[in-house]
Amino acid sequence: MDYKDTLLMPKTKFKMRGGLVNKEPQMQKEWADANLYEKKLKQNEGNTPYVLHDGPPYANGSLHMGHALNKIIKDIIIRNKQMRGFYAPYVPGWDTHGLPIEQALTNKGVDRKSMSIEEFRNKCIEFANTQIDQQREGFKRMGIDGEWDNPYLTYKPEFEAAQVRVLKDMVGKGLIYKGKKPIYWSPVSESSLAEAELEYKDKRSPSIYVAFDVEDGKGVVDPGVKIVIWTTTPWTIPSNLGIAVHPELNYVQFNYEGAEYIVAEGLLDAYCEDADLDKDKVARTREFKGSELEYMTAKHPLFDRSSLVVLGDHVTLDGGTGCVHTAPGHGDDDFIIGQKYELGVLSPVDDKGVFTHEAGKYEGLFYDKANKVITEDLEAAGALVKMNFITHSYPHDWRSKTPVIFRATPQWFASIKNVRQDIIDALDDTKFQVEWNRRRMSNMIKNRGDWVISRQRVWGVPLPFFYAENGEEIVDTGVIEHVAALFEEHGSNIWFEWDAKELLPEGFTHQGSPDGGFTKETDIMDVWFDSGSTHRGVLATRDNLTYPADLYFEGSDQYRGWFNSSIITSVATRGIAPYKELLSHGFVMDGQGRKMSKSVGNVILPEKVMKQMGADIIRLWVMSSDFEEDVRISDDILKQVSEVYRKVRNTFRFLLGNVADFNPAEDAIQYDDMMEVDQFMYQRFNEMINLMRDCYERYDYVSMYQALQNYINVDLSNFYLDYGKDILYIEQEDAHIRRSMQTVLYKIVTELNRLLAPVLVHTAEEIHRHTPHVEKESVHLEYLPEEAEVDGKLVQKWKHFMAVRDDVFKALEVARNEKVIGKSLEAKVYVTRPEGLDFADINGSLEQLFIVSQVEVADALPDGIEYDNVTVKVEHAEGTRCERCWNYSTAESINEGDDDICPRCRSVVEAL
Repeated sequence: MDYKDTLLMPKTKFKMRGGLVNKEPQMQKEWADANLYEKKLKQNEGNTPYVLHDGPPYANGSLHMGHALNKIIKDIIIRNKQMRGFYAPYVPGWDTHGLPIEQALTNKGVDRKSMSIEEFRNKCIEFANTQIDQQREGFKRMGIDGEWDNPYLTYKPEFEAAQVRVLKDMVGKGLIYKGKKPIYWSPVSESSLAEAELEYKDKRSPSIYVAFDVEDGKGVVDPGVKIVIWTTTPWTIPSNLGIAVHPELNYVQFNYEGAEYIVAEGLLDAYCEDADLDKDKVARTREFKGSELEYMTAKHPLFDRSSLVVLGDHVTLDGGTGCVHTAPGHGDDDFIIGQKYELGVLSPVDDKGVFTHEAGKYEGLFYDKANKVITEDLEAAGALVKMNFITHSYPHDWRSKTPVIFRATPQWFASIKNVRQDIIDALDDTKFQVEWNRRRMSNMIKNRGDWVISRQRVWGVPLPFFYAENGEEIVDTGVIEHVAALFEEHGSNIWFEWDAKELLPEGFTHQGSPDGGFTKETDIMDVWFDSGSTHRGVLATRDNLTYPADLYFEGSDQYRGWFNSSIITSVATRGIAPYKELLSHGFVMDGQGRKMSKSVGNVILPEKVMKQMGADIIRLWVMSSDFEEDVRISDDILKQVSEVYRKVRNTFRFLLGNVADFNPAEDAIQYDDMMEVDQFMYQRFNEMINLMRDCYERYDYVSMYQALQNYINVDLSNFYLDYGKDILYIEQEDAHIRRSMQTVLYKIVTELNRLLAPVLVHTAEEIHRHTPHVEKESVHLEYLPEEAEVDGKLVQKWKHFMAVRDDVFKALEVARNEKVIGKSLEAKVYVTRPEGLDFADINGSLEQLFIVSQVEVADALPDGIEYDNVTVKVEHAEGTRCERCWNYSTAESINEGDDDICPRCRSVVEAL
């Protein structure tokens, strides 16, 4: 007789190999055809809402691993909430305005100057749409679920209208004004920049010390004494209007080779060393407090004007001379102190970074090239003390990658100081997973200057302001609302297509334009104002969303970007933060922790990984990543993740194969009637349920990943499933011991699959389709297992037993190495009674639990090996091997007849 035919071997069509590359797209098509996303929402309709508001990626360029990390985590969060019964829609969006699209079109050969503004803006829309379509397909291929057919796009008329209404509300509260102020300016982009649009790189700059001769010393300093300033921007010297000193610092006047100089006392030694002065020739002559020098004047070394000595708390001893070159047109601190002392604002540099006629002889020079000319002129004038070169961190335009300048220009501003405390209070009411991020963002708000909201571009939302004939600005909430309504109906292109009179309300008059002559503002809004208005343009306008959102989740760079602009506009207009909770992730690096770069050749694209391995591998990599820090990815890391996936998949395959003949409605064993080992595994799985639910709520996917591996490798593979083969394969199909174990296996396969469904969306669906007796058409319409009670006493008892089992396995390994046995079923084990555990209380066969043929419990084993919990001795099993179960039996009947099987197997076979 062939005993293989009498064994209950696993049966399932769930394949060992994933084949994700081919299966996933087909599955996604089936979900779309079945309207699965809509069914999920319908199922939870009326339940507590949960809204994760999608921060819009920019509609330009291919998707990278940072996109994948961001969107997959969002998808995991939302799917978890949906499977907990929340009404959790997901509305994706795109940021579509701004310079990168303009540059991309220029790179493609589009000549902006050869067409009207409207035509160029339409080209921008066309390009943005192609990028959106490309990125959308990439996100969908990752298994991201959402309203892909109805995303929010910042160029859409309804969004632009909502954005303009945010501006209107800020105008109504007196928070918008126009002024001339130094701002970050990109000469290459010919536009102002927000702080969030800067990146800092090393730059080599001239470092010069310049002497200003005192004209009027106010009776404190003699005329002709030289005040020494230091700067790394010689090109700003033509704009110098003052010299700042700190009122509380000590300043020293000293003689060097017949000339008298003034610097801060605390910097004298450093200055001498840097300027190559012989300290032995430096003779101190006088000392002053900085406050004594106020209102002195010094002669500008290049122009026929004076520079005023002023007091400023921003002056430090960190470097330089303690006498700070002050050009209010080219520095924030300079501007503030210039306003206090009424120095004026001089900024003789145009949009392209070229000097204007106000710079005198330097007119027509590009600012950077002027450094050399100005330095040479200072030397010729006898004012240049010393020139060196230094390499220092300097702000660059994050798009053109070129240095920026500080330049005073007329701009529109949003006041921060008037709402600063309200924003900080709103942050105090916001939940942060990492408290340090609250402090980080609060400090950003505390230190943030007023927000420059105007940009000198054409691809964006126009600032809806007008000018009267006399140049007076018309900033009127009624007019702005009228423009918003026009934008909502016609789109913002009409700003460039219609005359000012057509855009104004009918019959509008203004005393500054008695004949009705008006002009329009030509600047557009900062794109951060676009994305910072999504709480109004999306959350507050879509019926299925709520304001404020439950969560904003983006990269850590958005604390100074989207998180920042969003809370400013929300608090300014509604008095609350647009989010209840903030969460962020780090950047994706290569396997060595380096930034990915095409030139280095270390870029890994999600599209390529999905074509080679499948989206679920990327999703499992996301689960394995401690995303609040920078995360790493490489081919080796992906191979490791693939091995984990293979283990998970094969474990499910084993589980599915062994519940194929199990119907939970008919065959399940009540908990109290189970074998105790099955109760233990039932309780261990309850612990996993609680752990994974908790990890989801804390966004701690890496702990869940580690716990999953440990559970599959240790609890299932190394113990329960290995132990269970002797029961699942050998016992009679409906034997109580077999059904008891199958009851637990069925619970594990169905509920663990649901717990993994938010992460392994495709594999979980495949498992669901191969699981017998499930009712829902999709695992994604199931709910997560509820939090479970755990019998801690039973778990501890069996953990003690498992420690004993580990000791037995160590002894078996010794016996195997000594050739006493081969496989563990060839063993007879002698084991002492463990302290604190009675084997008689273990409701299960020790032979099966130890996976050996015979066990004898002894009071003592002098010739055994002592381990942590018990002493063990191993001998070869007695009797004859059963040809069906491979256990050794001493029963006489095993040698009777032709079947050579043990009594247990004989009873099973005879019952077939």
